[in-house]
Amino acid sequence: MHRRRVSAILSLLVVAGAFSPVAGGQDTLLIAPGDLLHIQVADTPEMDEDARVTDQGLVPVVGIGDVKVAGLTPSDAASVVHDRLINSHYLNHPQVSINVEEFATLQVSVIGEVKTSGAYPIATPRPILDVLALAGGLTPEANRHILVEHKGDQQHPLDYYVSNDGTQAIEQQIMVNPGDTIVVSRAGIVYILGDVNRPGGYVMSNNESQLQGLALAGGVTRAAKQGHAHLIRKKPGGGFADTELSVGEIQKGKQPDLALLPGDVLYLPFSFARNFATTGAASIAASATGAAIYAIP
Repeated sequence: MHRRRVSAILSLLVVAGAFSPVAGGQDTLLIAPGDLLHIQVADTPEMDEDARVTDQGLVPVVGIGDVKVAGLTPSDAASVVHDRLINSHYLNHPQVSINVEEFATLQVSVIGEVKTSGAYPIATPRPILDVLALAGGLTPEANRHILVEHKGDQQHPLDYYVSNDGTQAIEQQIMVNPGDTIVVSRAGIVYILGDVNRPGGYVMSNNESQLQGLALAGGVTRAAKQGHAHLIRKKPGGGFADTELSVGEIQKGKQPDLALLPGDVLYLPFSFARNFATTGAASIAASATGAAIYAIP
């Protein structure tokens, strides 16, 4: 989603009936209890006021009393005040503006697969890559689809994809507001072990197949027993299912090139002369826990 960078000041100004929300994006900041608002009505200086949102989500407005604003964007709150002024016959053509002068919550929470989870202070909306940098960046096991929960709007989390293309990652950034929560889940990992050129765990990007998994691991060695590969998959009730397959037959299309699932282990046995350490599905699966993890480039 393309969004223009929000100005690095502590207020967001939207005037109902006079100004539109920030071009190229949506006004996503939601007012919360404790926020300090500055309310103005054009050409009516006696209505200028600073007011803090109560625990009930109300803010007092000159001439019309308490108005429910919690959970609204500043532009929506300005529209509500605008309509109340007209419906109360207090003003005929008010132009209302609302600034968020001070946020009640000046932190953003970053949890999951980042180097240092925690709450980080931010005074203004900031691009998501800036906030992830505060948490030390993503771990190799991180899912690149990141969820952002805006303060007060748990029902509509936003998805941001951290692209390997730097330009795309920057251009498609979304803004993170004070009080928001960023959730970085763990990606699905498959393990390609045995007689391959680069054994290890690989972060899945799109349900890689067996042959794609072998390609990520640099392919098999010339000495590998390609006709006796094993696909080891954990059973729902416990234990492991061990399916023997032939890489050569899959390459020829004589066996299906099945999609790998998170946690799968694809094992290529060593030649008889070297096949002395790891045998049995449980033993092979256990050895995967110590494998190095690689992010797909």
